[in-house]
Amino acid sequence: MSEPQTTPGSGQETPPLVINAQYVRDLSFEAPNVPGIFTEMRSSPEISVSVDVQASVFDEERKLYEVRLKLNAQGKVGEKTAFIAELEYGAAVSVNAPAEHLNPLLLIEAPRHMFPFARNILSDLTRDGGFPPVVLQPIDFVALFRQRVQALQKQADKTDQGGDAGTA
Repeated sequence: MSEPQTTPGSGQETPPLVINAQYVRDLSFEAPNVPGIFTEMRSSPEISVSVDVQASVFDEERKLYEVRLKLNAQGKVGEKTAFIAELEYGAAVSVNAPAEHLNPLLLIEAPRHMFPFARNILSDLTRDGGFPPVVLQPIDFVALFRQRVQALQKQADKTDQGGDAGTA
């Protein structure tokens, strides 16, 4: 079993996940049907949201990773698109944990810490675009992680079962 690492001279354990920086990687807001859409709005637009989390290594030797939280919100009034807001929010993180804890730290814990900042940016973006702010409810990153693992397992099972079927 590995010994917990300590910060030199401090006597304190190094946390398993350190967020070194947070930043906006990409931000987009489109309102294709303004100003006419405002005359058609009788209430807030119907909102659909998608969430994705990705992680990649950018310095393996120093155990530095980038985590990207992607939020897409689309507002509709009837069949017309009121707005499309897209945010890719990133974080540079250091990981000090065994390999088996890497994915949960990068795909659950890091986005859990990043989410309040990303949610605020998305809310401000839609409000500043002239629409009611999109205020996202907390996201269950554990459930998203489990869905990802299950999808990868199903894909692996299909590959194992299918093999080279259909090839000559």
